[in-house]
Amino acid sequence: MEDTFGRGITYLRLSVTELCNLRCRYCMPEEGLCKKRHEDMLTEDEMIQAVRAAASLGVYKLRITGGEPLVKKNLLSICQRAGEVEGIQELCLTTNGTLLPPLARPLRRAGVSRLNISLDTLNEEKYRYITRIGTLSQAMAGIEAALEEFDKVKVNAVLIGGFNDDEIEDLAGLTLRYPVDMRFIELMPMYDNEEFGPKAYVPGSRVLERMPQLEPVGADGGVAALYRLSGGLGNVGLISAVSNHFCAACNRIRLTADGKLKPCLHSAQEIPIKGLDYQEMRAAMERAILSKPQAHVPLSAEEISEAGRSMNQIGG
Repeated sequence: MEDTFGRGITYLRLSVTELCNLRCRYCMPEEGLCKKRHEDMLTEDEMIQAVRAAASLGVYKLRITGGEPLVKKNLLSICQRAGEVEGIQELCLTTNGTLLPPLARPLRRAGVSRLNISLDTLNEEKYRYITRIGTLSQAMAGIEAALEEFDKVKVNAVLIGGFNDDEIEDLAGLTLRYPVDMRFIELMPMYDNEEFGPKAYVPGSRVLERMPQLEPVGADGGVAALYRLSGGLGNVGLISAVSNHFCAACNRIRLTADGKLKPCLHSAQEIPIKGLDYQEMRAAMERAILSKPQAHVPLSAEEISEAGRSMNQIGG
């Protein structure tokens, strides 16, 4: 289905939980979130019904997100059932990787074809600082477990000035050690936080300034501009959602774990679907697609998103 600006909407990002086993400083408060009532969250059956409705409208790519989706007890069932929905051709999952070692193989068997793993630093002390409770060894074990089961693994680092902008070369160097794509993502101003304010914003172009040896390669149909190091086993990607947004080619809608469709990440607009039957859910998705704005609100180091939620509440 196309929106009113002629963009084909083929991609649904489904958050299965707001909860996470880490407490990343740019994502959620130290004490975590107040857990919502079970009856306020989408059930597994409602999630699968939403995937069916989306697929009937032309969505063929599904990404499972959170929070941290691996803390969801029925995740494997959700993945298997979602991947079996007629029309879904690609089932992906985003994770912080720390819980992956025992789950990588079951996820692959459940139909997940691609993984994105978040990793903002290769320094153990800095990893503990940014996640508050995680360890780098857990994250690296997750990446290694993923590579044993998946052909396509992407590693995502949020660029943060004064924190990891001195590790650009080291992070990109992961592509020389592992067959992964290393992607640098600009810090999005999701909410007012002094620690991650204007001084923390680093444009994606900084990567090219630091690494002029990167050679551009052809696009893969995603939102990242791709480059490669000589001898690299994977690509280096730049996702410049703030400095060079990709609204004109946006092909996605989002569904939060509590059942709200978000036509645009940076808009406060939300369309509730919890409790709806299939036809009502399908109609709500049509409304969400047709209400997608041409572009999101201006974003910069000083201009904050109007999303109204943190990323773990929307789906990272």
